[in-house]
Amino acid sequence: MITCNGLKNIKHMIVKRITIALLVCIASIAFWSCEESESSKNSTKPKARGAVGEIILAIDSAKWDGPVGNVLKDIFLEDVQGLIRDESMFDVRKVDPRGMNRMLKMATNIVYVTTFDDRKAASQNINSLFSKEAKEQASADPSKYILRSEDEFAVGQEVIYLFGNNENELIENLKANKSKLQNLFQVRERNRLERVLLNRKSSEAKVAGRDLGLEINVPASYQIAKSTDNFLWLRQPTPRADRADISMFFYETDYHSEEQLFPEALLDLRESITKMHIYGDPNNRNSYLITERVDPSPVFSNFSINNNFAIEIRGGWKTNNLSMGGSFMAYVIVDDKKGKLYYMEGFLFYPNEAHREAIREIETLLLATELSPSEDQAS
Repeated sequence: MITCNGLKNIKHMIVKRITIALLVCIASIAFWSCEESESSKNSTKPKARGAVGEIILAIDSAKWDGPVGNVLKDIFLEDVQGLIRDESMFDVRKVDPRGMNRMLKMATNIVYVTTFDDRKAASQNINSLFSKEAKEQASADPSKYILRSEDEFAVGQEVIYLFGNNENELIENLKANKSKLQNLFQVRERNRLERVLLNRKSSEAKVAGRDLGLEINVPASYQIAKSTDNFLWLRQPTPRADRADISMFFYETDYHSEEQLFPEALLDLRESITKMHIYGDPNNRNSYLITERVDPSPVFSNFSINNNFAIEIRGGWKTNNLSMGGSFMAYVIVDDKKGKLYYMEGFLFYPNEAHREAIREIETLLLATELSPSEDQAS
C-alpha cells in the first residue's frame, strides 16, 4: 500500500524530473527533444503498446470542445492527401487527464495539453507536474510550447506536453508548428512500422532492384510479378480479407531535362509504364492502370531523398475499363550524376476499407529504397 507521504514523494519526484527537463530544454529552440538518461535496452519498464497511427490525447473536455481543440483537430485529424476517401492522419483518443490509468500510460503516443491559467481540475492535474520555476521560464519566453519525453512510462513511447501561459499563446504556437507536430508523429510511426516490416527482407527483390540501379528493401512476403531491363513489379501473393492488396513497381529511364518533372509529364510517364506492364485483368489488355484526375486530384510535393531531388505524388488510380480502383503514392527521383530518373510507386486495392495504413506501409518501404552507388562511389 502506498501511504500519503509515499504518494507525495512520488509526486515530488515526477515534478522534479519534469522541472529539470523543462529548464534544460527551454533554453533550446522552440521545438526540442528531451531524452531520458536511462538506456531503453536496460530499462525495466514495459514495452509501449498501441495501434499504428493512434494518439492518446489528455486534455480538459472544455478545452477540447473550444478553440484549442479546434486547432488540435486541424493538426491531428487533418485528412490524408490523395486517398480516394476521407481519412484522418491519426486516430485520436481523447481522455480526461485524471483518467490516465496505468494501461493508458502504456500507449505508444501520448499528448498532454494544458494552459497554466486554466483552473479546471483536469488541466490542474497536468499543471501540477510543472514547478513554479518551470512555469516562470515558460512565461519568460511565450514561444516555448512543447516538452518531448521519450520512454517516460514505457519503452518505445513518445510523450508530448503541449502548454502555454494562456489559450491564445498556445493556439498561436500550435498553428505555427502544425507541420512539425504532424511530421513528428508521422516519422515515429513510419520508423516503428519499418522495424516490423523489414525484419525479414526479400533477397530476390534486392537483387532484381540492383539491375535498375536501386537498393530495394521490402518484406520477404513480396514476390516478383514481372521483371524487365528497366521495370520491376513486386506484389504480395496472398492478399487477405483483413489486409490490402499492395503492389509496388520501379522504373528507370534517362533524365534529359526539367520538363520531365512537370506534373502532366509525370502522369504521362506513369501511364506509359502501367499501360505497358500492369493490368487489373492479365487477360484484358484494356484493363491497364490510369490515374484518377478529379476525385481525388493528384497531389505533388517537392521532396529530398538521400540528397537527391525528388517529387512525391499521391492520388487515386483506376483501371481503364473501370473494373478496379484504389489509392497510390509514388516518388520520382533524379540522379544527376548518372543522368537517370527513377519512378517508384506503391498502389493498393482494398474496396470499401480504409487505405491510410496501407499507404503508410507503401511510404515506409519506398523511403527505405536507396539509389545504388555509382562505380566511383563503390570503389
